[in-house]
Amino acid sequence: MNAPATLDDWLAHCERLHTKSIDMGLERVAAVWARLDRRLTMPVFTVAGTNGKGSTCAMLESIARQAGYRTGLYTSPHLVRFEERCRIDGVPVPAERLLPHFAAVDAVRGDTPLTWFEFTTLAVLCALAEAAPDVVILEIGLGGRLDAVNMIDADCAVIATIDLDHMEFLGPDRDSIGWEKAHVMRTGRPAIVGDPNPPQRLLDYGASIGADLWTLGRDFNFTGDRQQWNWSGRQQRLSGLAYPALRGANQLFNAAGVLAAFEALRDRLPVNAQAVRNGLALVELPGRFQIVPGQPALVLDVAHNPQSVAMLARNLDAMGFYPRTHAVFGAMRDKAIADFLPSMLPLVDTWHCTDLPTPRAARGEELAREIRAALSSTTASPGTGGQAGAAGRDVEVKSHADPATALRAALDGAEGADRIVVFGSFFTVGGVLKEGLPRLQAPHGRAVAGPGGGIAGR
Repeated sequence: MNAPATLDDWLAHCERLHTKSIDMGLERVAAVWARLDRRLTMPVFTVAGTNGKGSTCAMLESIARQAGYRTGLYTSPHLVRFEERCRIDGVPVPAERLLPHFAAVDAVRGDTPLTWFEFTTLAVLCALAEAAPDVVILEIGLGGRLDAVNMIDADCAVIATIDLDHMEFLGPDRDSIGWEKAHVMRTGRPAIVGDPNPPQRLLDYGASIGADLWTLGRDFNFTGDRQQWNWSGRQQRLSGLAYPALRGANQLFNAAGVLAAFEALRDRLPVNAQAVRNGLALVELPGRFQIVPGQPALVLDVAHNPQSVAMLARNLDAMGFYPRTHAVFGAMRDKAIADFLPSMLPLVDTWHCTDLPTPRAARGEELAREIRAALSSTTASPGTGGQAGAAGRDVEVKSHADPATALRAALDGAEGADRIVVFGSFFTVGGVLKEGLPRLQAPHGRAVAGPGGGIAGR
């Protein structure tokens, strides 16, 4: 068999190596990592949690770069291209530079049946070790205890908010899920808990292993008004901070945990107040309540569990008045869709449900049926041209073959003053970003999809 020649070839090769897409455990991946004989000798942050991991990683990276440090970041999943998962100093590592690291993993793994995530994680870790940045930030993929990233002993663990997700792997309640994620903590090392109401089993585990546990409200805190916010830690205080460039009411919780993490490693990784201010002002993260101005306005958000969808709904409600809201929605079949639909039903006038390019995804028509059932439970009778939802509105529910087609259909039915929200999965948001960031313009009224994915007015 010829060796894979391109990154796509390698990714396809990785998919064929294991019979399961997810096979929790550290034994296989840790054994191959030991054979690779690579080391991450710089300070390492590990970031876990149900929601807020991506934002936390982005803020850690942005502030560290503003402080003059060269950063390495591993995050997942990606929106459009695999290379997004590995960044050196804020720039995705080109595919050709990743190829030798895939080959190195393949050369030493022997008969070890690595999953796609395990293999690609090892390749990215090799790339980070070779680049030797000043600081490395690693996002946990799923859970914590048995996630491949957790084989790395981080100098500081950051745990963002905990909610119900991946329950088939992590357990049926927040306590069980918190216990799984708590295993990113290490004895004697700082562990930052940003959840304002952390599960007790998470705290108990940290205490049992002797982690240096930092909790919100005890070891660090924040206050704020409409113009600015203030942060205090064990020994440091920062006042008059501008709000993070990432939108959403939840971002102060993430930012507060980030500042606690930097204080915890201040002896090895000192960061001044100006770096904090600049880093928060300049941080970017596509797909997290990302608002794209236009006519209609476009909102992109990878919210896909009850907590994150409820936060999306609150953020949408705070945006101001829009005559109509059109949703492009695609999700995995194993998500608790019935649990998070109530947050969005009062806000959405037209649903465009979409198929996604993965076997795990629910079909668009399956999602449409769930939405119609939820709408039926809130009203006595359907309305003309659609289904009557909460408050007696006529709500249309349609299904489509892919996110781009769903977005075009949403545009065709939208007026310039409306808004479109794309949410539910990384595949959903990534599907509308494949040809670049959509810019929606309808200067003469209704918006329609123009040639090549552009927008024309009519």
